[in-house]
Amino acid sequence: MVELTLSKKARTTVDESAIAGAHEIATTIRRTLGQVISGKPEVIALAIVALLAESHLLIEDVPGVGKTTLAKALARSIQCPVHRIQFTPDLLPSDITGVSVYNQHTSDFEFRPGGVFANIVIADEINRASPKTQSALLEAMEERRVSVDGNSFPLPRPFMVIATQNPIEMEGTYPLPESQRDRFGMRIDVGYPALDDEVAILDSHGQSDPLESLSAVANAETIVAGIAAVNQVWVDPALKRYLVAIVAATRNSPDCRVGASPRASLQLLRLARACAVVRGRNYVTPDDIQTLAYPTLGHRILLSAEAQLARKPLRQVISQAVSTIPVPGRRQG
Repeated sequence: MVELTLSKKARTTVDESAIAGAHEIATTIRRTLGQVISGKPEVIALAIVALLAESHLLIEDVPGVGKTTLAKALARSIQCPVHRIQFTPDLLPSDITGVSVYNQHTSDFEFRPGGVFANIVIADEINRASPKTQSALLEAMEERRVSVDGNSFPLPRPFMVIATQNPIEMEGTYPLPESQRDRFGMRIDVGYPALDDEVAILDSHGQSDPLESLSAVANAETIVAGIAAVNQVWVDPALKRYLVAIVAATRNSPDCRVGASPRASLQLLRLARACAVVRGRNYVTPDDIQTLAYPTLGHRILLSAEAQLARKPLRQVISQAVSTIPVPGRRQG
């Protein structure tokens, strides 16, 4: 791994105590989630990275592997308002954003907030609702506010949408629109557990639900402080060019019909900073960017017809794009 250390000028702009505090918060939440999610430390780490980056998280996998459990465990570890919305085919956009209701006593319309008004929103099985209902989250996820009947209502901070979805091959699912997918900072999968981990799940979940005994280890204020600390993490200018070059490589790849957008570059930068904090550093390394390339870019690109016919895995396409970009600070042989 190549590490670009901080320059003298960078050291004066980094609040090391704040970053150390954010790392401590991340470590505590990581330990807490490990009590519920067995054998998935990398998945837990990525979820916490999304939280500290104030980014939205999409968890996609087959039913029964712990997608909702991971979302609920992350939400319960933080003492703040949490709303869970079960997405169904008959769910309406107003169920998410809210609706204005006429009050006969005041002879005026009153706004009744929908499920999106919380610090953490769990959108369970998001792709079982219609695309129209899914799109009700667009403004909330991008601008952190909701507009209803000409009025704008801000959402609280921190604000994070944790959505779960089944693969589109499953019955009763709708594909997420491209604009909706682009709002999610990361898409991760949980995967099947290893044999020993599944035996451990039988022991821990067989008689009781460990979620019931899970206690909050942070609150909204500490998470906001952690997000502010993440924004101070140093990123060398050479690494910024490296990051942008990787994103641009997806646009130029013959395997991609649509490459990642500039929003993807911004998200990758923010997530790389959070990753550095979770790993206990106050500066970003190439390894942070490489680790996050697939979770950040995979759901944003569309494969070409040729790549689809060849059944090229998305992970392979992105890995090839990353491999074409020289790593800053590393001698090219």
